Amino acid sequence: LLIGVSGAPLEKHVPVPSPTKVELTCKLDDNSNLKDAQVTWKKGNETISHTSKTPNSWTIQLTVSDHSQLGNYTCILKGEKEISAVFHLEVPRIEGKEKPVITYEGDRAVMVCKTEYNAKAWMWYMTNGTELVPIDKILHTDKFQIKRQSASVNRLEILKLTQEDAGVYWCKAAFDLGTSKRRFELRVLSVAAPLKPFIAVVAEVAILVTTIIFYEVYSKRKQKRGEKEFDQTEQL
Repeated sequence: LLIGVSGAPLEKHVPVPSPTKVELTCKLDDNSNLKDAQVTWKKGNETISHTSKTPNSWTIQLTVSDHSQLGNYTCILKGEKEISAVFHLEVPRIEGKEKPVITYEGDRAVMVCKTEYNAKAWMWYMTNGTELVPIDKILHTDKFQIKRQSASVNRLEILKLTQEDAGVYWCKAAFDLGTSKRRFELRVLSVAAPLKPFIAVVAEVAILVTTIIFYEVYSKRKQKRGEKEFDQTEQL
């Protein structure tokens, strides 16, 4: 990471799907005015030593062999002021749709999960209260279809949707160093749902027309009553 003159904390996510060697470097921008900086590296709250340095950069080398070696690695530079940068070593994240999946009864819903790296295995779950139920254990081809497009892309299709299918679903990708999950929310609307705004507008128009009619009838009656009173006055 290149640390600039602003001194704002920097962050970088480093995906690590399998055991490997990682080199992390903090480097000061050439325009930085931080002089004689004292550098400290930490994993979480534990101080670790850097393995190499130049006048403006400091590097640590890691051999990541299991999940416990993932986490946050921070370089802290102290001088006239203190600046820092954080590396997040983590299992690859799963990409997926952020917004709820919205569809209608009788239709189908499609949820897609992707990663930048090949996963060893994919799993799909549906929630039942606080419990996650593996879909492959209740898989019915007329309802659920799981399709592995590649080692990095997996999709779930739910067919013949009903209101009972609405809820939260999860996909999980397994890697050598751990797993990643992605949450999906499915909303199933009734077929009549798109008509509700139209029905509401029609109801408002009907109320308005009825009010106008009543007002006109009332006005005409009042006018006739006034004419009768005028005729009686002239007769008198």
